[in-house]
Amino acid sequence: MQNNNEQNNFTYTYSAKERDEVRAIRDKYIPREESKMDRLRRLDRTAESRATVVSLILGIVGTLILGFGMSLVLSELSLIFGDNKVVSVIVGVVLGLVGGAVAALAYPVYNTVLAKERERIAPEVIRLTDELMK
Repeated sequence: MQNNNEQNNFTYTYSAKERDEVRAIRDKYIPREESKMDRLRRLDRTAESRATVVSLILGIVGTLILGFGMSLVLSELSLIFGDNKVVSVIVGVVLGLVGGAVAALAYPVYNTVLAKERERIAPEVIRLTDELMK
């Protein structure tokens, strides 16, 4: 006759694939120190991501202004200015040009922000690369 404890035991072993998934999830939650190479990669990504965010915001705002200007020229939205169609066309064209200019500035602003961010983090990057190359 079996012992009562032996009857109630249940064991399960995970497959290799499941064990790898469990290990990958567990590794996300284990605190670890950032290596020099990880810090170098993070610094490089930070410079590029800041420049990208600034240029995207500028490009989107410029495109929205351009679109609003086009709407004034081409749609019934021009009724904001009353029956005077000429005023809405002039305002729409001016807004369209301003919006186009703002959107066109996105790439030069990206390059400028990227250069300034790289200049800002350059001492740390050079220090880390010198340590890693030894």
